[in-house]
Parts: sequence; structure tokens; C-alpha cells
Amino acid sequence: MSKKFREYKGLNLTKVAEETLEAWEAAHIFEKSITTRDENKPFVFFEGPPSANGLPGIHHVMARAIKDIFCRYKTLQGFQVKRKAGWDTHGLPIELGVEKELGITKEDIGKKITVEQYNEACKKAVMRYTDVWEDLTHRMGHWVDMHDPYVTYKPKYMETVWWLLAQLYKKGLIYKGYTIQPYSPKAGTGLSSHELNQPGTYQDVTDTTVVAQFKAVKNTLPDFLQEVDGDIYFLAWTTTPWTLPSNTALTVGKKIDYVVVKSFNQYTFKPINVILAKNLVEKQFSKKFFAVEKETQLLEYKENDKKIPYFIVKEFKGVDFLESKYEQLMPYTLPYQNPENAFRVIAGDFVTTEDGTGIVHTAPTFGADDAMVAKKAKPEVPPMLVLDDNGNPVPLVNLQGKFIKQMKEYAGKYVKNEYYVDEPAPERSLDVEIAIQLKEENKAFHVEKYRHSYPHCWRTDKPILYYPLDSWFIKVTDKRDRMFELNKTINWKPKSTGEGRFGNWLKNANDWNLSRSRYWGIPLPIWRTEDGTEEIMIGSVEELKTEMQKSVEAGLMKADIFADFEVGNMSEENYDKIDLHKNVVDSITLVSPLGQPMKRELDLIDVWFDSGSMPYAQWHYPFENKALIDEK
Repeated sequence: MSKKFREYKGLNLTKVAEETLEAWEAAHIFEKSITTRDENKPFVFFEGPPSANGLPGIHHVMARAIKDIFCRYKTLQGFQVKRKAGWDTHGLPIELGVEKELGITKEDIGKKITVEQYNEACKKAVMRYTDVWEDLTHRMGHWVDMHDPYVTYKPKYMETVWWLLAQLYKKGLIYKGYTIQPYSPKAGTGLSSHELNQPGTYQDVTDTTVVAQFKAVKNTLPDFLQEVDGDIYFLAWTTTPWTLPSNTALTVGKKIDYVVVKSFNQYTFKPINVILAKNLVEKQFSKKFFAVEKETQLLEYKENDKKIPYFIVKEFKGVDFLESKYEQLMPYTLPYQNPENAFRVIAGDFVTTEDGTGIVHTAPTFGADDAMVAKKAKPEVPPMLVLDDNGNPVPLVNLQGKFIKQMKEYAGKYVKNEYYVDEPAPERSLDVEIAIQLKEENKAFHVEKYRHSYPHCWRTDKPILYYPLDSWFIKVTDKRDRMFELNKTINWKPKSTGEGRFGNWLKNANDWNLSRSRYWGIPLPIWRTEDGTEEIMIGSVEELKTEMQKSVEAGLMKADIFADFEVGNMSEENYDKIDLHKNVVDSITLVSPLGQPMKRELDLIDVWFDSGSMPYAQWHYPFENKALIDEK
């Protein structure tokens, strides 16, 4: 036994660890654990890389220890387990950290600081603590090749990502669309559906909710409703009162039973006739209200009575009052296109009687379902878009999450108090201010606090908005069923991990919003003409140089900005001559087949695509190391 195991007189774990590390290094044990195994019997391990702009924590030690266990176990089984280290260098954490250090916001980039200066600051920050990380990795005995790591901001890695995007593009799986998407005002970018699926994204919050009264234009109602004495209002519930100025339709279910209820407004005490789903009458007319058997009993009500009577006057189906019109709830402005088609009742399959009133407040600029149902209506319901100073259509909330000037007394205010960072948040949120205004104008039937689950940005921990954005998408829905089936072949441990939450998400996955409105990351390699009729997806540096040469010959560029780069030379020295980041490639103008100039689409790609590309990009595939992938 003495020949194999060292005996210790006292237990000093720190010393034991140091001696063990020295022995491993002296004998090159890690290297031998790879070279002595059959290369034809590989166990493929992908190192999920850290971001070195922050210091490691105990959770990193735990994760690395667990990964190391599996690699060592497979090595003991006779597998060759190569472990290539890596550095995750793009994404919001780096950008937000740099902005904090520099004392700027996203809006300052290009004004107070150039994109080139900003990206250089990101590049320095992201590798700041590499020595600390390497020391930790060494001291804890985590075996991984730190001498030749992949770095996601390096041109070789980025070139492979471009190549992968080009493969998807050639298969018709990348397209541009204008849709309502999750958007983080504090991060300044859209989010993909899987980012909203991150643990902790949905948080329970308490918001001010409003059941609003939309006054019907009486002569547009069906005859049986015109017979009702007094004004008629449609009731619609919302948990986001800030979207009410953008309302352009009310959506009902054709087959749902609705009623007219005669009563009094609990804030103004004025007589009202309101329309809502029959199944939700008791819910909406609870607490302060009580039912009466005869309409004449309503006459007994006095303004300061503790209880308010109500009486159901008529019953009918949703289909019976479709295309009825109503007065705009908050008339600050009108849609710049076809306002005559707004403010009417339309039908939608998603309307239920589980909550609210059975009538859905519809703001096509701030809801995916809203936008869809408005577009299907005949004639189409216009979204609340207005023209800015440059003649561009914009919603009433800007990209910072503030109301624009058309909102008059509300202009410049954040739609959510959580967005106030550099200045104190007002005592009354915008939702509360709007609720108070509606109460005073006899346009609020009920206002209350409501606790519900609401999505937050996984990086800034601030609420997201659903916002109209022009983005590029990967057509996940075309391959969703196949991916769901392949997921079942994975040996998940525990099984519920892969087939539960992840499997359910995969089964219902939407198209992937690839676009990110940021600066430090991999640029989307699509160049387009101004009218959008011609475009090209670049899949390699060689291809980009070829297209630049065409542009030079057409007189659109003075020279190839990568003139010193030698095509086919895979040395690091050669690739260090170029940079594929935004501040560089945005200066490139290409020429279309019809001779028109093409500019790069300004977006970066989702950093999660960076990560997902790692199995190929770490080897600079297919430009190098094809055998590592093609022959395995």
C-alpha cells in the first residue's frame, strides 16, 4: 500500500490539494488522460464558458466540479474526453456593466462616445478577470484546456456563426417581420421567447387595473340596443392602463352570451347601461352592488347609498353587436392611417369569460393577439401609430418606455415606475394617474389593485413591454415538430427536466427573434437595398471580400477594408488583421445584382445564437477542423 498511497501525519487539506496538483502537473496527467485514450472512442464534452468581466463565485465552483465529475468518469470508462475552454464575451451583462462604468446609457452611444470606443471598452472589460478565472480553474483541479480557448469575439468564431446563419438563410429559415415582441426598455433590445422562459422571469407583481367604460355610438348599435334608455357603455378590463390611449378596437366572442346591465357608476354616481359577458356579471357587480328584480327599484337609489342596485335589461350574443362603434376613450391623437376604421367592436377566438368582462380592450401596437385580430378584421383595424418629426410611424410609447409628445400632460413619463433609475419615481404611477382621470371623466367602472404574474427582463430585472419591432426571425415553427421528436431521444436526467418544462416549451416554440438592437455582439450579416427588394447574406470573410471588390468596381467603395487579409491563410496572425464587429462592418456598402447600394441591417444577433454555435464555432468549422465534425 505504501507504494501507491501517501500517508499523512496530520490532515491539511490545502497542502494535500497543492501536492496533488504539483504531482498531476509534473507527470502531465491531464494531457495523458487524453492521449492514452483511443481517439476513435470520443466522449464529446462542450464547455459552457464563463464571462470574465465578473469574478467567479461559489456557484461557478459547484458547476465546474459537477462537469469535471462526468468528464473524469467517462475517461475512466476508456473514452477520450477533450475539453476545450472558452470565454463568453458578448451580450447584455458586458454592455450594461460597461455603460455603468462609463456613466452612460445606450442612447449616449454614437453621441457622447463612438461605437468603436464603446466596443473597445467592452472588449477590455470582458477579459478583465481571466487571470482570476484561470487561477481558480487550476486550484480546484478542473481539467480543461486553457491554453487554446475559443473566444466568442474573435473573427474565427464569428465567421463560423456567419456561416451557420447563411446555411439557415439558404434553406429559407430566416425572414424579416414586423411583429409585436417582448422588449426590454432598460436593456434597449427585443427578447426572444426562450429568454422569457428563463427561471425567475415571471414575477408576481401588484398593478393598478381598470374596467373602463367605452361609450357606444348609439346609432351604430343594433335596433334592440338602441331601444335602451340612456347612454350605453362597453366594459373592458385591463391590467395595463397605460395601453388605453392606444386602444383602437374592442374584441368579443361571437358565441358568448352578453347582457345590458342598468346601474350607476360607483365614482360619479351617474346612471349607466353597460354591456359585458353574462357569466361575469356577478364578478363585476360584487362588493358595492346588489341585484334587483324590477327596473323600477333603481329609482330608489341615492348618491351616498352604501350599496348600488343593478338590473339586467337584455341578453344577446356577441355576434349581434359586431361592428358597433364607440367613442375613443382617451382622444389624445388618432392613428395616422385609416382612423375611420378604428374604435369598433370586432370578433376574436381568444376571448373567454374566465376573467374581466368578456370584452377585450384591444391595442394592436402593444399585444400580439391584439395585432393579429385587428389585422384579420374587415376592414383592418389600424394600430395607434402616429408620425414622428421625421415622418416615421411610431407608437405612443418610445423605446425608452416613455409616452411621446402627443400624450400632452403625460409626455416624457415612464409607463412603469420601475423604469425610473436616475431620478426618483413619482408617488403615483402612470397607471394610477390614468385611472384617476378615467374616474373623473365617468369612464372607469371599477379600479382596483390586482396581483398577477408579469414577465421581466432576465438581465435588468425590469418589466418588459410588448412592443412593435422590425426584426429578423429564424423559422423555428418549420422545424419544431422534428426538434420535439428528437428531444425524446435524449437521455435526460432526470427525465422530467427534458420532457417537462423544456419539452413543453419546445412543443410550443415560436419563431426565434434573432435581432438585437445593441452594439457589442455579432452583427447580422445581411446587406439590403433601401427598398428591401434585394439582399445578400454573407457566410464568410472570403465571400465578404468578393462582394467588397464588386462594390469597389461599381464605385460604391473606395477600397476593400480587409485588403491585408489573405484568403485561405488560417493563421491567427492573418485573422487578427480583421474585425467583424458592428463599428467595422457597418462602414461596408455592397452592390446589388441590379446595381443598387446595399447597407447592412443594423441589428446584432441574439447572444444565445452565439452560444448555440459553439460546437462548430470553437473549431472554426467548416473553414478548419472539418474532420472533427464530419467524420464523427
